[in-house]
Amino acid sequence: MTMPLLHIAGQGPEWLQWHLHPDVLVLVAGLLIAYWYAVVVWRPRISGAKRIGRSQAILYCSGVGVIYLAAGSPVHDLAENYLFSVHMTQHMLLSLVAPPLLLAGIPTWLYEAVLLRKGVVAVARVMLNPLVAIFSLNMLLVITHLPHVVDYALTHHWFHFVVHALIVTASVQMWWSVITRVPGLPQLSYPYQMAYLFVQSLVPSVIGSFITFSSTPVYDFYAEAPRIWGMTAVEDQQVAAFIMKVIGSLILWGFIGVAFFKWYERDQADAKLPWSEVEQELSDLGLSPRA
Repeated sequence: MTMPLLHIAGQGPEWLQWHLHPDVLVLVAGLLIAYWYAVVVWRPRISGAKRIGRSQAILYCSGVGVIYLAAGSPVHDLAENYLFSVHMTQHMLLSLVAPPLLLAGIPTWLYEAVLLRKGVVAVARVMLNPLVAIFSLNMLLVITHLPHVVDYALTHHWFHFVVHALIVTASVQMWWSVITRVPGLPQLSYPYQMAYLFVQSLVPSVIGSFITFSSTPVYDFYAEAPRIWGMTAVEDQQVAAFIMKVIGSLILWGFIGVAFFKWYERDQADAKLPWSEVEQELSDLGLSPRA
């Protein structure tokens, strides 16, 4: 059973013709309207809530744009009808690109207003716990890459949409303790962020390795799909494995690098602080520490 699509006819190959997906349009519109309502209409009613910066709004809208690119553009149609490598690109966008952008674009006061409520905060602390989050995402990655699950999702649009929604949700959980700083909710120090993201890079690499070394197509759907770009089904899944193992790891290691340099800068600043205090005390006494 496939949800009807709105088709925009045009010149060129079938795989480049644009299909409008109503479910994705509704989701994207809902995310943007909810954000506008929160930062424009709801904000004045929240004590201490500040206006958001332009950069935050750009980050959030970019995250929504990435979701639309992955699930509502020709990327989706290529993934759902032709190439497993594009399917993997789709999942990279939904798990490693869109969630950190969305989280970084939401102001702390909005998190506090929504999550630090009686009856909500206890659940949030459990669901956003780093161990729960990393387990949830990696179990989901394993399940959603099983051959029968992939083949079923590709022949049932509603299930494919649910899989994407779960991937985004679990990825938001995973990125929470790295991106956000909300008092009372889980957050990781820079060294723990580095270890956490390193662990997160392991399971996708294992899955990618199994796909890489398979000499036959892993997924029946893509084995029978029309071939484009001169790629065989096996070559296609090897490219997909490269995207999962290498590109995914590079994204995670990029964040590890950022965490390392922030940790280093903070430690350097902390090391200079005691001497700065000594200099100030000597200056107050009319003595120059450099004399």
